[in-house]
Parts: sequence; C-alpha cells; structure tokens
Amino acid sequence: MSDPTRTLIAYLRVSTDRQGKSGLGLEAQRTAVQAFAQANGYGIVAEYVEVETGKGSNALSRRPQLAAALAAARKAKCPVVVAKLDRLSRDVAFIAGLMAQAQRVPFIVTELGADADPFMLHVYAALAEKERAMIAARTKAALAVKRAQGVQLGNRTNLSEASRAGGASTARVADAFAANILPVIASIQAAGATSLRTIAAELNARRIETARGGAWSAAQVGRVLERTAAGARSGADHGSR
Repeated sequence: MSDPTRTLIAYLRVSTDRQGKSGLGLEAQRTAVQAFAQANGYGIVAEYVEVETGKGSNALSRRPQLAAALAAARKAKCPVVVAKLDRLSRDVAFIAGLMAQAQRVPFIVTELGADADPFMLHVYAALAEKERAMIAARTKAALAVKRAQGVQLGNRTNLSEASRAGGASTARVADAFAANILPVIASIQAAGATSLRTIAAELNARRIETARGGAWSAAQVGRVLERTAAGARSGADHGSR
C-alpha cells in the first residue's frame, strides 16, 4: 500500500528515431515506474509524457514536459521518477545540469533503485557516454582498415533506389511515432473523449507535440489512428499467410 506522504512525479519519454535502441516504449516505461512505486510504497500523483523527434532534444527548452515535471515536483516537494537514465537524456552534460538541481528536485531511476544519489547518476551517465564514444572510435578505426584494404564502403544504390529507401525510412518514423502516441490517445479515450477534436484538444492541453513539433488538430489525430489501424491490418494479413 502506498504512503500518501511519499509521492512521485512520473516522467516518460520516447524518441521515435531511437525507440528500438532503448527497448522501452511508453507502456513499458509506465509499467516499470508503477511497479517501482508500488514496491517502494510511493504514490504517483502526476505523469508527464514527452514524444520528441528532432535534434537538440537535450536542451530543456525542447523538452516542455520535462520542464513541467520539474515544476510540478518542486511544487509537490517530491522526486521525479523515470524508468531508465536515458529517458532523461543520453548526454552527460545535460544530466549533470539536471543533477545540479537535485537538492530542489531529486530524481529516481527505477533500474538503479531509490538509493542511487545524484553523484552516482552522474557517474552512470558518464560511463554510458564513454562507452558510446569507444564504440564509435572502434567502428571508425575498423572502417579505415577496410578502406585501406580497398574495400568499397557505403551505399552504392542509384538515386531512385535511394529515394525509395528514404521514403520507407520516413514511413517507419511515422509508424513509430503513431505507435508511441497511441497509448496516450487510448488513455484520453478511456477518460471519455469520443471525438477527434476533443482528443486533439486534450493532447494540446497535455503539451504533447505532433511529430513535427506543432499543435494537434482533429485531422492529425485521425491520421494517427488510421496509420495504426492500417499497420494492425497489415500485420493480421501477414500473419494469416
């Protein structure tokens, strides 16, 4: 049973171009956060969801839901909880800046446990960034050796093939965004919203941006629902073969 004096602000984030790397979609993050809260006697008083797709997302000005979560946590005098450290950021400098605020807004990362203090979170972030840099350096060195051996590298497709590949990539990003935002739309529908206009208004009220960083309209909500429905039909057709 949760203690009413022990509260948390939940922050969930997905980035459509990195979704596969994190392995944590919205529902998986929500499950991890809720399980942590229940196991440790916390109550979640608010949830903020960020769906960001563009570069520069490490700037707090590009993460309005994180800024809102911080403000809510300061007001409630409680921590912000995330499922994984990379849901805050993959950039050690950005995390260091957030950790500097830890006396005002503590952070809890469920995969690290409630006892990981700001210093340890900073260390984990630095280690993760160093590991990524080492992997990139090894990859660059291996490619240099291949080139020295006369191996042709890169995409040798013609322009039309490259264009088709680019279109397929854009479609995949759109599909990923639709899949990420669908649980949010479903929760709005479950709360009683029946029209596309009402759903769009609620998404805007929650300050959740569209894939291009704008405000939602009824037509855009409809396109997301149509895309996810089309994907479901395609999967069903494929499975019946």
